[in-house]
Amino acid sequence: MHFERIREFCLSKMHAQESFPFDELTLAFTIGGKIFALMSLDEPEVRINLKCDPDYAVELREQFESIIPGYHMNKKHWNTVFAEKISTELLKKLIGHSYDLVLDKLPKNIKENLLNDQN
Repeated sequence: MHFERIREFCLSKMHAQESFPFDELTLAFTIGGKIFALMSLDEPEVRINLKCDPDYAVELREQFESIIPGYHMNKKHWNTVFAEKISTELLKKLIGHSYDLVLDKLPKNIKENLLNDQN
C-alpha cells in the first residue's frame, strides 16, 4: 500500500486528524489528540508505526519479517510495518486495531465529545 492510500485510509477513520508534531518529515495521525499512527516522509520504503496489543505485537513479529518492534517507540506497544511488504487487507486491519486501541484509552470526556460531534 502506497503512502497516499495509507494517508487516505487513516483519515477515513472517524475524527482522525493529521499533523506534524515532531518535525516536518514525521506525519502523525491522531484521534482525540492521541497518536495512532506515524509515518516518515523521507524513508525510501513506506513504513508506518502502529500501536498494538503487546501479545498480538509479538505474534505479528514472529509471523511477518516486515513487522518489527516500533522504531523510536515503546517496543512493547508499537510495531513498525513495512507497508508495501504486507497485504492491503492486513495493513488496514492493523491501522484499525491501532485506532481502536487509542480510542478505547481516551479519557471519558474526550470520547463523549467525539461521540457528540458525530450527531
